[in-house]
Amino acid sequence: PHDYHLYITNLPREEFFPADLGTLYRCRWEVETLFRELKTQYELDEFDTSSPVVVEILLYAALLSLLVSRELLDLVSEQADDEIVFPPERWAATFRSHAQLILHELGEFLGYSPPPLLERLIEDAQKIHQQRPILQETLATATQPRCEA
Repeated sequence: PHDYHLYITNLPREEFFPADLGTLYRCRWEVETLFRELKTQYELDEFDTSSPVVVEILLYAALLSLLVSRELLDLVSEQADDEIVFPPERWAATFRSHAQLILHELGEFLGYSPPPLLERLIEDAQKIHQQRPILQETLATATQPRCEA
């Protein structure tokens, strides 16, 4: 079936064929949806920092996450029934909500096994700097009566 599309553009008619315009607008729409996904799913519309280095790191992290998300979508699409459709925005939200589980499964697949939970809790809850006491501990020991030996 032949579809009729109307494109309003300021591009010179003699330089672009109608089929080229359709391709250009499809590409532009894809870019627009990618930017919308980056802004909504990866929260790149506002940064909590003014450091250019941190902004650059956040951008790279978002782009890498987007790349992994799309690769995983390709794998999932290959395994799913042909009639199943995965809308990009719905896929992005699904990927983000399952990111921790995906990382865990990937780690196991690659042979990485994190330390047991109890061991991690004990390690993470300790003071980071042994020479620098925590304020509450300093106050608690300063206010305790001293025992004279």
